[in-house]
Amino acid sequence: TGLDALTHAIEAYTSKQAQPLTDALAVSAVKRIFSYLPAAYRDGKNRKTREEMAAAALEAGICINNSSVTIVHGMSRPIGALFHVPHGLSNAMLLEKCLQFALPGCYERFGALGCAIGAAPADSSDAAADALLAAVKQLCRTCEVPSPEQYGISRTAFFDVIEKMSADAIASGSPGNTRRAVSAADCAAIYRSLWET
Repeated sequence: TGLDALTHAIEAYTSKQAQPLTDALAVSAVKRIFSYLPAAYRDGKNRKTREEMAAAALEAGICINNSSVTIVHGMSRPIGALFHVPHGLSNAMLLEKCLQFALPGCYERFGALGCAIGAAPADSSDAAADALLAAVKQLCRTCEVPSPEQYGISRTAFFDVIEKMSADAIASGSPGNTRRAVSAADCAAIYRSLWET
């Protein structure tokens, strides 16, 4: 659920529907999550980190209600529907690959988030965007996000429905909010990439 909140915040900030109110809340949520999620994950009884994550989840929830979501959510829903993967986990499985795809559409916005979390200096948008991606990858590793295969999904069963999942993702409308054009073929390529080592 913490990585779901992160996905909400990043997607709202980089969505075509982003606006000043949600931008401020999204940046705040992303900063909180990078600061507090690792400790909350390690120790669920740590009240301070849980409170900060609750605040971040609220901020990120307000963001998606006003600026919507993008490619990650569009692609995660079919995984949840067909393979019964919890929503936050299916988002987390896709997060790095989907953001990597989306970066060329708005390096500046991804870079601003990279700077906000201290992953890069404020004067390098492309490098800061790449630094954000690296930080997201590390956070997913810290939270022990499994691959679809590690979760127990059959590769054959997954590949058999990639075409359907890709069509369903596009039909959801969420990928259309991404600041890079997304096709069903793009979704299919990302789904396949989840099985690369």
